[in-house]
Amino acid sequence: MWGVITRPESIPQWFPGIDSCTVDGNHRVITTKAGLEMPEEILTNDPLLRRFAYRITAPLYKFHLGVIDVIAIGVNDSLCVYSTTAEPDVLALIIAGGTKDALVEIKRIGEELAR
Repeated sequence: MWGVITRPESIPQWFPGIDSCTVDGNHRVITTKAGLEMPEEILTNDPLLRRFAYRITAPLYKFHLGVIDVIAIGVNDSLCVYSTTAEPDVLALIIAGGTKDALVEIKRIGEELAR
């Protein structure tokens, strides 16, 4: 699973509703299928901790923090935890709806890569 998450440009492949993205250093801009551009700052992409953290910097958010942790639980088995905090709260709920489907896709892609 970490191989999927560690590449910031891969988000359109696994997060629903994202059409494309561009990455420049620690800045990523995602474009939703509705055409909305959302700038983000990549805070952590740590292969030792297997943690990817980012924040959405778009003005409609007072605060946002997204963290994805991949925790090894066996030789070829891991647990992926995706957490989101946002203000206003309603925006966290919107993202949470997508994270459920994102986790399903991360697992699917990770299993394909492991074959």
